[in-house]
Formats: sequence, C-alpha cells, structure tokens
Amino acid sequence: MKTTHSNITKLYAFSFLQMTLFPMAIITLFWKDHIGLSLTQILLLQGILSVSMVIMEYPSGYISDRIGYRVALTLASLLGMAGWGIYTVATIFAHVMVSEILIGTSLAFISGSDSALLYETLKQEGSEQQYERHQGRMGGYAQGGEALGALFAGVLYAYAPLLPFILQIGVWFLALLLTRSMVEPPRDIAPHAGHLTEAWRTARYAFVENKSLRYTMLLNTVLGISSFYPVWLIQPYMQHAGVPLTWFGPVWCGANLTVAFFSLMSHRANAFLSERFMVLLFLLLIGVGYLGLGIVGGVWGFLFYYLLTSMRGLRGPMMLNLTQKECPSANRAGILSLQSLCFRVLFVCTGPLVGMLADKDGVRQAFLFLLIGFLVVLPPLVFLFFRHLPRGKQG
Repeated sequence: MKTTHSNITKLYAFSFLQMTLFPMAIITLFWKDHIGLSLTQILLLQGILSVSMVIMEYPSGYISDRIGYRVALTLASLLGMAGWGIYTVATIFAHVMVSEILIGTSLAFISGSDSALLYETLKQEGSEQQYERHQGRMGGYAQGGEALGALFAGVLYAYAPLLPFILQIGVWFLALLLTRSMVEPPRDIAPHAGHLTEAWRTARYAFVENKSLRYTMLLNTVLGISSFYPVWLIQPYMQHAGVPLTWFGPVWCGANLTVAFFSLMSHRANAFLSERFMVLLFLLLIGVGYLGLGIVGGVWGFLFYYLLTSMRGLRGPMMLNLTQKECPSANRAGILSLQSLCFRVLFVCTGPLVGMLADKDGVRQAFLFLLIGFLVVLPPLVFLFFRHLPRGKQG
C-alpha cells in the first residue's frame, strides 16, 4: 500500500511550482504595453478572473471532496498549461480574458484541495496539530517559487516578451507529473443527500451555525484583499516613480521572499504573541504600509509594499489553521473554497472601481483611499472575530 507521508514533500514542491510565475513581475507591463490595456481594464480583467473563480470556487471544492484531492490538483495543472499557453498567441483583450478564465478555473481547483490534502494527510498520521507549521512551509515554498520566477523576469521580458509565458507552460507540465504521483488519504465522505442539499448544509454550517468560523472567514477575506490590490498596482506605481525595468524582477523577488520568510515564521510568532496580538499586528502593518505607499513617492517608495507582504506571510498559516480546526472532514475542501469564494466576490465588486480610481486620480491617491476604506471596515470585523474566538485560542 502506498504511504501518504510523501504527500507532504510533494505538496511543498507543488506549492513551489504553482507559484513559480515567470510572467507575474512584468504582466501588468505586458498588458499595458503589448495588449494595450488601461488600469481600469486590467482590474476589470482580474474581476473576470475572480468571476470565473467565483463560479467554480465552491463547485470545485465540492467536486474535490468527492472525486479526490489528487484528481482535482491534476485537473488544475492541465488547465494551467492551457491558460498560459493562450498567452503565447494573445493579441487582444478577448484572448487574455479566455486565458484568465482558464487560469482562474485552475486556481479554483487548487483552492482548498491542496490545504485539505495536507490536513487529511497529517490527520491520517495523527499529527494534525502540526498543520500550521506545514501550511507555513507550503506558503514559504510557494513564495520562494514566485521569487525565483520573478528574479530574472525583467531580463527575460526585455529579451523576448513571450519567453516568461513559454517557461510557464513547462512549469505546469512539471506540476502535472507531480500531482499524478500523490496518494489520496482515506477519509470520511458525507452521505449523499443531493448536491444542492449538501452545498446548502455546508454553507449554512460555515455562515450561520458556526459563528467562530464565520468571522474567521470574513476577517481572513478582508485581510487577504488588503494585500491583493497592491499586487496589481505596485508595477505602475514603480513605473511612475521611475524605477528601472531591470529592478522589477528583483523587487518582486524580494516581496515574495518576504512573504516566504514570514510564512515560515508565522507559527512561531503566533505561539509568542497569540491570535489576538497577531491580528492587531496585521492592522498595524496594513495601516503603515498603505500610508507609506500613498504619501511617499520616489524610487524607494515601493519598500512600504513589503510591510503588506510581511502581513500576508504571517496571516496565511494562522488564519487557515483557525479555519481548518472548525471544518468537518467530509466537507473540508468545500468550506475552504467558500472562504476563497468570499475573497473573490469581494474583489469582483471592488477591483474595477479601484482600477478606475487609479486611472483617474493616480496610484498613490488610490492607496490613500484604500487605507481609509480598511480603517472603516477592519475594526468592527476584528471586534467580532475576538468576540467569537474560542476561549482556548485567545491567549
């Protein structure tokens, strides 16, 4: 019988490959300079990506719970190859849109499946208490992969604009070979009472019956979106500030190494500070990061972005661990996909508006408006999260 223990190292490797995104450090420039998109169109494009993920997010998690996490990750790899392949022939907005839809569907099948496979693998070994540490390592490998992919992105892009996209197809082929070798752990399967009935039960449990899970998911969603807007705004921010093109890869690399480092340190920081003070630290990093990006210009202003990537690294393992502890095994991937669904719905509703604001008033002004928005939304969410945090986890 095949052992499931090898899944852990294979999931590390999959996370590394999944985020080895050669085009990411220059993709906004590619959209602007080669496809001719405005920032409004770029954020609209990401909204379309999010819509495709919204449509597929929960169904993919539901399917993953029933056909297996390994099969879901294999399908995601095939879709990733197809999506990035279209970029090699893309010339207009419609081509990019089709590519992003395929990539979004790929991400939807990964969302929840990789974390659920890790948790169930550890549960099989009786070591699920180590989940946060392993999830942090997965995050660290993921950001390390993105850092490596970004390191020479500017040079590759300057040499041949399509070269990063061609390399990306090869990365997903390697991911496909890896997922085929994973082992599905034995686990509970919910009794089948009809697809809509099961979906409704899962959603009701997450958003109505379990208040701790509800506010954990909602807070995680808003914290996640706070570090997501700058991903699409930081490249034009640096371009307007006069940052040389050859810096873009190393800057992106540094950002992802920051996420990787703090993902690896997340469980230690949580053990030292507790969830309550970790969340307060998240608020501080968001406030100072957005304020700095909004008021500081020049070549080195992008360094405030690293405060947000630090928060992103610390947040991921801790908040996912809290969510995992509240998930029943039979519907684990479905609930994790619901959390991702919340994130995508929020971005669909707000992303294009942020892009319009950046086009109209400039990227720095957009950062200041976003700061005001987060100062209004986050404090009440944090209060509700603290109020319903299980007593043993408050520290």
